[in-house]
Amino acid sequence: MKILRKFQEMQRPLFEKGGKLERFYPLFEAGDTFLFTPETVTKTTAHVRDGLDLKRMMSIVVIALIPCIFMAMFNTGYQANIAIMHGAEPLSNWQTMVYHNWLGLAFSTNLFACTLFGALYLLPIYIVCVASGGIMEVIFAMVRKHDVNEGFFVTSALIPLTLPATQPLWQVAVGTIFGVVIGKEIYGGTGMNWLNPALTTRAFLFFAYPAQISGDKVWIAANTAASDGVSGATWLSRAAHGLSVSPDAPASGLAAITQGGAWHRWWEAFIGIIPGSMGETSTLACLIGAAILIITQVGSWRTMLGCVVGSFCMSTLLNLVGPASNPFYDVPFYWHWVLGSFAFAVVFMATDPVSSAFTDWGKLIYGFMIGVMGIIIRVINPAYPEGWMLAILFMNIFAPLIDHFIVQANIKRRMARYAA
Repeated sequence: MKILRKFQEMQRPLFEKGGKLERFYPLFEAGDTFLFTPETVTKTTAHVRDGLDLKRMMSIVVIALIPCIFMAMFNTGYQANIAIMHGAEPLSNWQTMVYHNWLGLAFSTNLFACTLFGALYLLPIYIVCVASGGIMEVIFAMVRKHDVNEGFFVTSALIPLTLPATQPLWQVAVGTIFGVVIGKEIYGGTGMNWLNPALTTRAFLFFAYPAQISGDKVWIAANTAASDGVSGATWLSRAAHGLSVSPDAPASGLAAITQGGAWHRWWEAFIGIIPGSMGETSTLACLIGAAILIITQVGSWRTMLGCVVGSFCMSTLLNLVGPASNPFYDVPFYWHWVLGSFAFAVVFMATDPVSSAFTDWGKLIYGFMIGVMGIIIRVINPAYPEGWMLAILFMNIFAPLIDHFIVQANIKRRMARYAA
């Protein structure tokens, strides 16, 4: 590392003011701060010092995402292999050629085989996210003559986990560019954005290319059209349309969830071995990440608690008033918590420190409203059996307003206290 540090210092004059490569200083600085501790530190007594800088905070979030990343790779391979075992054929693409022909591995449901097969889908999407989003970050930094910060480090890890395994790479690039530019950079970059860039990317792809990000076959990296016994639809969409949540379920509709073998299927959903977006299926992996974020105080437990309480209250209320024509009204709260992207959205999306509320009471209100709105969108609109992406983006808009009223209430209370 000392040799690398010495080499970096030798190149620094070329990128500093007056050097031949002055225009590319943000790019040099990005690599330097990624490898080493930034040299710019506070030296006067007018500043509050904290050992938690932006790079360390982003690194903790990525560490918290590791369980979800592992489950994304494993479950992608597991779902594909299960579909193949039911009679479907693998997709004819380069991933299958590498896995089956070049590596000489037979399709299997063991841990290593599934994880390796899933990695062949997750890693290309991640590389495209880093390349396309990183280029946008560097371009805006050069134009503004600012440093390239580590904000996209987390965004690039979040985006692939919110996408299906079969998302075309060119759409990933277009969506990432849109999310970074429209969701963050046009407002001034990291710390200035009022929208979550990863969710902005997901929303753009959902509305711009709905055929590739929703439906049946897109969720599983196998040609399930060849088999009548296997469906690539998520359990969430099947439950919303009154269908069985599992190929071997003995009943249909709500009975497929609440009767015969329900707890077995609930644990499958909790662990994450169900169809869905790559990194959003495992509630267990998200809970491990939540523990890391809460212990390190990077993620707000108040926001997470608010989301859980809000979803519980609204789902319980809908259980009491739901019409018989919509079976999703009767789905209990403990199923809502393990289906779809609830856990991933609550732990990693709603707790975004920039676009969420800042005050303590504001975080509770902000999270509660996300929980309420997410259940409303998920249940009442059968055509779109998921609501956390829209709920969080909607509450991103109101987060500053919530904080404003909380602060004003504190000011009035203090003024009344010291009026004498």
